[in-house]
Amino acid sequence: MTKNPPNLVFIFPDQFRQQAVGCMRQDPVVTPNLDRFASESLVLTHAVSNFPLCSPYRGSLFTGKYPFSNGVYGNCYNKTAPLGIELRADTCCFSDILHAAGYSLGYIGKWHLDAPREEHIPFTEGWLGKSGTYWDAYTPPGPKRHGFDFWHSYGCCNQHLTPHYWQGNSPINERIDVQEWSVKHETDVVVNYIRNKAEYLRDPAQPFAIFVAFNPPHTPFDQVPTEYLEPYANASPALLLNRLNFSTDDNGAIALEHVRNYFAAVTGIDEQIGRILTALDETYLRENTIVVFTSDHGEMMGSHGLMDKNVWYDESLLVPFIIRWPDKIKPGRDDLLLGAPDIMPSLLGLMGHESRIPQDVEGQDYSGVFLGEDIRRPSAALYISVDPQEPEWGNRGLRTHDYTFIVQRRDGAEEVLLYDNRSDPYQMQNIADTGSQIIDELRKDLTAWLIRTGDPWITGRVLNKLDADNA
Repeated sequence: MTKNPPNLVFIFPDQFRQQAVGCMRQDPVVTPNLDRFASESLVLTHAVSNFPLCSPYRGSLFTGKYPFSNGVYGNCYNKTAPLGIELRADTCCFSDILHAAGYSLGYIGKWHLDAPREEHIPFTEGWLGKSGTYWDAYTPPGPKRHGFDFWHSYGCCNQHLTPHYWQGNSPINERIDVQEWSVKHETDVVVNYIRNKAEYLRDPAQPFAIFVAFNPPHTPFDQVPTEYLEPYANASPALLLNRLNFSTDDNGAIALEHVRNYFAAVTGIDEQIGRILTALDETYLRENTIVVFTSDHGEMMGSHGLMDKNVWYDESLLVPFIIRWPDKIKPGRDDLLLGAPDIMPSLLGLMGHESRIPQDVEGQDYSGVFLGEDIRRPSAALYISVDPQEPEWGNRGLRTHDYTFIVQRRDGAEEVLLYDNRSDPYQMQNIADTGSQIIDELRKDLTAWLIRTGDPWITGRVLNKLDADNA
């Protein structure tokens, strides 16, 4: 084990857009704890959710691979289960590596990397979407938990005020039901894990890594404690929805009803993060603990008349990424184009475990950037959005510092979009008709990305586990 290895606290709420952190000076949100934390940290201004959807992000986070390589190229639920879309038990994950390196490991909150099983439905009924559509899943103890020895988690359930969990080795019929906002409850568990007073949550002789996956500010937006609405009570929706690309066209009008709720959840999350940071201070763990705050993807909240995520606009694509390690990482800002698959190798490199990074990882180790070193940087980040039933169609693109380049394939037709992010930061003007030279260059770069990641746009099909076994 590395001498005096650092602990890791990795916090990633769901659907928390980059613009909704006060220090970014975009959304009019109240986030004093995150702002203070950011002042002590390195803030990445161009962290990208390559496939801005819950399960694909998580798959890339834990495997260091892009969706078509790790098999999670869609959300995990019963309609994609027949395609095998879930995190495979035999995949080497970030947590497996830390477990082998001697870490105590904790996972708290939303997992969303396993497909529902029909036999589990009586106990996983937390969220039934459209008729016959099931999302929640029970992850049994063993290899499907990928080295996590402390488990307080569930699959996918959007009952924020009445959440449920499975803890430790409890069987599926011993579900824990809670009558409290999920973020508050999960923070209580995190703080207890950090303090470890009874020394039963983790081995005090080992370094620890804990992953904290809050579900809010994900929908339903109105499931938020009323006290967090107070900072926004006198603000009109027009004042809160201050982005120049906001529109009430299409679904944008929904934002008028829910922007207060969304920002209230952001403020509530900020309060709970303050509690986690205080626990690290009071247990004298601050100095040797790496803390990361990020998100799986953003939320459109009426920009371009859209709600939700899984599109190429910055409100969906860009996520916060704030990292602190006192006296090791210099506070400031950096425009590194960090993708989700880069997080695993970068943190392993930062934590002194670069020799343990698997050879087949597709992300890059950018820990040198965190430490202020002059290393080679990426010129673009990949964007993917697909219907898992037809992965050879959909959208592919690149986000560079200067441009957002998108190719859409539908029913045999192709449309190209190009936005100048410098002169048009709200991505309101498609300049594809006048940017042929730029498009040619970016298309060439995109093709190289797709070849490297085994994308079905190039291969014509998804290379799944069965294909690989028979190759």
